[in-house]
Amino acid sequence: MTLRWTRRPEGSTWGDFGPDDELGRLNLLTPEKVLQGVAEVRAGRTFCLSLPLDLPGGNVLNPRRHPPQITPTRRADGRPNMNFPVCEEVDGATDVICDDRALIHLQYSTQWDSLAHVGSLFDADGTGATPTYYNGFRGGRDIVGPSAPEAADQPSRAKRLGIERLAETGMQGRAVMIDLRAHLGDAKTKVGYDQLARILEADGVVIEPGDMVCLHTGFAERLIAMGGDPDPKLVHNLCAGLDGRDPRLLEWITRTGLCALIADNYAVEAYPAGPGPACCATLPLHEHCLFKLGVNLGELWHLTPLAAWLRAHGRSRFLLTAPPLRLPGAVGSPTTPIATV
Repeated sequence: MTLRWTRRPEGSTWGDFGPDDELGRLNLLTPEKVLQGVAEVRAGRTFCLSLPLDLPGGNVLNPRRHPPQITPTRRADGRPNMNFPVCEEVDGATDVICDDRALIHLQYSTQWDSLAHVGSLFDADGTGATPTYYNGFRGGRDIVGPSAPEAADQPSRAKRLGIERLAETGMQGRAVMIDLRAHLGDAKTKVGYDQLARILEADGVVIEPGDMVCLHTGFAERLIAMGGDPDPKLVHNLCAGLDGRDPRLLEWITRTGLCALIADNYAVEAYPAGPGPACCATLPLHEHCLFKLGVNLGELWHLTPLAAWLRAHGRSRFLLTAPPLRLPGAVGSPTTPIATV
């Protein structure tokens, strides 16, 4: 068998879970981790961790992503299938039908990133740098789609590393909350390793291999307060984000063995990331997690009510159930996560 790569990025997990692995660190989300999550259920209370999927509203966070559009499906004669009395087609029928469709930008609101979401220009076999993704899967072969502007509406597909891999695992297990907002408030802050370590120590938070880690910053709560009309000046100057330029922070992600990293902010990491080497990623934490480690990222989750409850009860761990849509070939997906405490 010909390997896809003969060299791997420094510090990566490529090949650690097999030459054709598409799960990355989700391999650590074992039955034992699910049982650990179930063991955290004591009160039987659930929290919905999704924003309404029409938030944040507008497209000030990302000009390429727009709110969902819901429209009726159509009957055979073209009439809209909304409050439709079937008696118009079948004498005596009492049914009234509503049926709709949605145009959704899959990473507009509460979402998962698949490992096909962010790759890197990388020379995996000595033939030169090309678009490459986790475990050596290649752009143009394994992740395919149009490149010319006139073809932009043609189909795309992640033949490998698609979001369906997450759905197939179930995305259920033990999760851990890190409450950044309780310590830092709503000011825009880049959180490096030293500051994160102090917060973990102060709150007695322990992270073990296979845990899903949630970062509460309060950003999603502020979006909700804006009522679907976010202030373009304010929204980019709120709340904490991890400092993806801090090598000790990236090493912490590697060392903990966490299997997914989730935040209620826009990108988990502070964006823009700030100055870096002359040749570097604009999203260094994304590159480290998605491209090197195989750690999926969750963004724009609504964590504030859960974080408040956990802090009030002296807890940081809970059962998390958060499958994405089982949509083969997609590079990201909405999710409606449920925490059970």
